[in-house]
Amino acid sequence: MNITDREVDQLSYEQAFAELEVTIQGLESDQSTLEEAILLFERGKALAQRCGNLLDKAELRIQILNGEDLTSLNQGAAE
Repeated sequence: MNITDREVDQLSYEQAFAELEVTIQGLESDQSTLEEAILLFERGKALAQRCGNLLDKAELRIQILNGEDLTSLNQGAAE
């Protein structure tokens, strides 16, 4: 199975970002028909959204970890 055949929501951040770069290059090449360009644009939009969602989740995890670390430090200082 080609990576471009996989569902976008099954891709890791790295896979989605790499495919997004290829998709952008395809759109910039002006070698596509109008229908192909529309399909590339749709796929690219989905890939960009996937990357954004994964980054948001990673940021939330970091915020949670930083909050837990601050709580642990504050409890340790109070003892």
